[in-house]
Amino acid sequence: MKDQVAVIGVGCTKFGDLFETSYEELICEAAFEAFADAGIDPAEIQAAYLGTYMPGPSGGKAAVSLGDALRLYDIPITRVENYCATGTDAFRNGCLAIESGACDVVLVLGAEKLKDRGGRGLPRFGHPLLAKGNSAPGLFALAANRYMHTFGMGREMLAKVAVKNHYNGARNPKAHLRMEVTEEKVLKAPIIASPFGLFDCCPTTDGAAAAILCRADLAKRFRSDYIPVKGYGLAVTTGRPFFDPTFDYLGFRSTQMAARQAYKMAGATPRDISFAEVHDCFTWTEISNTEDLGFCEKGQGGSLVAEGRTSLSGDIPINPSGGLKSFGHPIGASGVRMIYECVKQLQGQGGERQVKNPKLGLAHNVGGPGAVSCVIILGNN
Repeated sequence: MKDQVAVIGVGCTKFGDLFETSYEELICEAAFEAFADAGIDPAEIQAAYLGTYMPGPSGGKAAVSLGDALRLYDIPITRVENYCATGTDAFRNGCLAIESGACDVVLVLGAEKLKDRGGRGLPRFGHPLLAKGNSAPGLFALAANRYMHTFGMGREMLAKVAVKNHYNGARNPKAHLRMEVTEEKVLKAPIIASPFGLFDCCPTTDGAAAAILCRADLAKRFRSDYIPVKGYGLAVTTGRPFFDPTFDYLGFRSTQMAARQAYKMAGATPRDISFAEVHDCFTWTEISNTEDLGFCEKGQGGSLVAEGRTSLSGDIPINPSGGLKSFGHPIGASGVRMIYECVKQLQGQGGERQVKNPKLGLAHNVGGPGAVSCVIILGNN
């Protein structure tokens, strides 16, 4: 499957509290930026995949949300939902459609209007009793506390992740939270779910992102600096890890398995990755995810941050976009937004946050209680 699919165009809206922008407007903005980037007419799209996690009154319930917004009719359109891996899984499905020979050109688009909901944060699903009072910060805090106890890590290390990602996000014109923070500010912020304070948690955000995929042998028709897809992986484990006595809460098996699949397809190792967009829904998850992705041994993720190795100038820059922490996390859009960042970086269009001489970029999402993970590897042609 390696190098059979190419990304020829990407688009992304500004992420944030977009109360005055509708779901359809977000879709149109991201899609038409991608169309223009690819130099393609919408009529050339042969299939599309819409990633949306939480349908609301403004749209996202079915594929017609994409069809009506773009007047993209009479072609197959599929809505994808897979927890926080929704966007990257939609991208993976687009790759499969091309590799199967069913399509030559595909649109992948993730969109979410979480700020239109009446509640705060995300509702919890699952067991009718055990899910009561549970929250995403509370769930990940359980794992973070186990990890910090096991490896003797303090909140100061979490703060370093927030400082780094806010630094990157302040240099990203499309990020939700464009502000730098200090370790002192992070550590003194109100506690949301110990050990997570306010600046350890990603914001609830609106946004959309898009990618145009095509057969790699057709890519030069559209642009010379297209970006080939090198590998991808998707893995699902139990959605009830708290009932599994072998689950140690020190990382996520779904990420480890998805990463192995992606590396195998790409013919690469973690050492070959130039930079990565990883799922930092909370500061601790970035640390754990870098370990699960193989960038260091378990328990050493904090050292990568403390030594500056994950900064823009480090040997393995993590979340040069600002990550979910600064960019925001409209769930269906986040994975496609990561693809957008990888493509821009590989094309040398990262601006103030450009990493040095990237060869391979990795995008990673993990969703639910670590239940599903998707990893995409992109590279220069």
